[in-house]
Amino acid sequence: MTALFALLLAQTTGPVAPTPAPPPPAAAAPDGSEARYDRCVDLATSDPKAGEADATQWRIAGGGYFARQCLGIAYANQRRWLAAADEFAGAAQDAEVAHDSRAAHYWAQSGNARLAQGDPAKARSALDAALATATLTGLQRGEASFDRARALVLLGDLDGARADLDRAQKLAGADPLVWLASATLARRTQDLPRARADIARAFDLARDDASVMLEIGNIAAASGDADGAHGAWSEAVRLAPDSEAAAQARAALKQFEEQPKQ
Repeated sequence: MTALFALLLAQTTGPVAPTPAPPPPAAAAPDGSEARYDRCVDLATSDPKAGEADATQWRIAGGGYFARQCLGIAYANQRRWLAAADEFAGAAQDAEVAHDSRAAHYWAQSGNARLAQGDPAKARSALDAALATATLTGLQRGEASFDRARALVLLGDLDGARADLDRAQKLAGADPLVWLASATLARRTQDLPRARADIARAFDLARDDASVMLEIGNIAAASGDADGAHGAWSEAVRLAPDSEAAAQARAALKQFEEQPKQ
């Protein structure tokens, strides 16, 4: 194994700090709280500090798990991931006590925030809870499966991650990050035909994404295509010079250029 290929196997791609999943609607919320919930979420999104204060007041006044979820959104939009994860988990637990099916959505949001916080074990637990029922369907189930796949990769369970990514591709196939993650995992497990097919789909969906170009370069290098790797990594740097993807591309280019010429 060359030093360059060893570097590529260690690389992962995808967002480090994802945005929180969209909140489920509060339709059928009791006592007219649907409108109160909508106002809170709008404020938590547009002005997170003010949203935090509003959600806290609402929670004290008896807003229950609607207020806790809104507070989690306000924290997430401030990138306060631990606080967000705790509030989403609290909302999920309270919703379970009330036999409210929204609990699964809240667990998914908690898992997403745990990933951003850098705690894949707790992320997996939350996402297991989210996916344990049939409440999440379609795109929402696909995105939760994608998040659990990311957690499983970090925990070293690549077979479990592959199963979740296959599910995510069927349910959330319009998300380029799903295809990017699948391509990265396929490369890491040396399934290069699958890696090339999946990164081509990611490129079709997100042609100007530096992370996609980084992975195109990684797969080209793993396939022995030096010119393709160099071109893709250079494009990743051009597209988003201050990004983490560009930093990884520069490191790969530097190591590539330092390789002895054959």
